[in-house]
Amino acid sequence: MKVIGIIPARYKSSRFPGKALANILGESMIQRVYNQCEKCTQLTRVIVATDDEKILNHVVNFGGE
Repeated sequence: MKVIGIIPARYKSSRFPGKALANILGESMIQRVYNQCEKCTQLTRVIVATDDEKILNHVVNFGGE
């Protein structure tokens, strides 16, 4: 069976705008979450679902989908 992990990432959060791109020890939050999800052996694929071009470009730049 194929299992897909989907990470929702919004840029315009009311409490912390741009949270997904926040730098945490040299990596963005979304990259850290993506990398941790990729370690899960039960996931066939990991995808970031976003409504923002900045997040999309960032995910593509670090090799995410």
